[in-house]
Amino acid sequence: MLVTGLALGAVLGYVMQRGRFCVTGFLRDIFTQRSWRGFVALLIVISVHAVGLAALTSGGVITPEYDNLTPIAVIVGGLVFGIGIVLAGGCASGTWYRSGEGLIGSWIALVFYGLSAAAMKTGVLSGVNEALKSQTVELTSIHASLGISVWPLAIALSALTAFLAVRFLREEFSGPKPAKLAARKSGIAHILAEKPWHVYSTAVAVGVLGVIAWPLSAATGRNDGLGITTPSSNLTNFIVNGDTAKFDWGVLLVLGILLGSFVAAKASGEFRLRVPDATQGARSVVGGIFMGVGAAWAGGCTVGNGMVQTSLFSYQGWLALVAIAAGVGIAAKVWLKPSAAPAAAPSAPLADATTAPVAPVDAVAAPEGTNAAGFAIAPVALLDRAVVKQDKGKLVDLGSGRYELDTVGAVCPFPLIEAKEAIGKIEVGEELVIPFDCTQATDAIPRWAAKDGHEVTSFEQTDEAGWIISVKRGK
Repeated sequence: MLVTGLALGAVLGYVMQRGRFCVTGFLRDIFTQRSWRGFVALLIVISVHAVGLAALTSGGVITPEYDNLTPIAVIVGGLVFGIGIVLAGGCASGTWYRSGEGLIGSWIALVFYGLSAAAMKTGVLSGVNEALKSQTVELTSIHASLGISVWPLAIALSALTAFLAVRFLREEFSGPKPAKLAARKSGIAHILAEKPWHVYSTAVAVGVLGVIAWPLSAATGRNDGLGITTPSSNLTNFIVNGDTAKFDWGVLLVLGILLGSFVAAKASGEFRLRVPDATQGARSVVGGIFMGVGAAWAGGCTVGNGMVQTSLFSYQGWLALVAIAAGVGIAAKVWLKPSAAPAAAPSAPLADATTAPVAPVDAVAAPEGTNAAGFAIAPVALLDRAVVKQDKGKLVDLGSGRYELDTVGAVCPFPLIEAKEAIGKIEVGEELVIPFDCTQATDAIPRWAAKDGHEVTSFEQTDEAGWIISVKRGK
């Protein structure tokens, strides 16, 4: 039965990759874009979970356990975890599936996430973990405190979620349509392995898979559903100590996420080994450590707490989700800003830059290479070309009112953040040409352009996990 963990994880990884499903992005957008659209996707997962788990519990199929609330550990852990996922560029499940897309920064974050979680749960830091979690209050779940069944809460949350989802869908379908990449496949292949899935349909699928996960996991003696932190810790213990008892259904689940994401990314032409620059590499290390420590203190990550415990209406789940969101907000304010423009080199006067030959648009895509295994490799984005106008920041003049903003190598959400800043530095009617290799930006940038009234004049995939989009400023 352990193999069902691998199978379900592979499906989950495939679904998350095709739907660009990222809880970090959902929470981050609240603070950086004042948008609650993504958060509603998280509510959809929780609502589907809530109804499904309530049904399984009522039928005696599963027996969820509720622990007393450890408020200090949950709040502190949630804040630390929220800061960590912004630094790492993805939450626990997001880091696993983005590793399958070839993001080496995510690989780095995963290593330090697993190591720090293992240290907190079973290693040298376990005493620190236990000390903070020793402060408890006798609160388990909301419905237990109210003395009612879980069903009224599940139905009420589902009704609220449906109302919000319909509202956002109406706005989406009645407003300007974001530009789409031209189809290169047809029929079912286009739908399954090329066309990005809508975030709300993806959320429904994630919720259903979460419901299925619990009885499959329980059949192996693991009384839990989806989870990332403890399985990541167990995998680390298995690799380091050879402890076969740790190699359980949850470990196969996270390995399945990695496998399913890789298959989806290869099938859609979105896999490429992408090397982070020094800054992002360091952030991945710190972010991974913060994720492991924070999730251990809080009793779970954005999956264990933010999807599962919330659907069980435990105090721990909802308090942790609020604390994680607060951590994301703090980190977004501190770190999610457009990078500063590089200073002009003293030996390259401005006049020389303005008269230098201009490369055509096709030539500005990221140079390609391959490794010994035949996988395409994206270079680190070194923005070392001459800056034409210092007041235009990173923009390079392509001539005829067209400017290039090279974001190749930048992780989500920096391509969008820098595009929003750069569009304000050019005149109405001028074009911003943006090469990028961030998978999530294939949806984020066109959606922003449509919402803000800018025209996408071209949008194409240039290579494996490489795209160029041209945006004409509309206002």
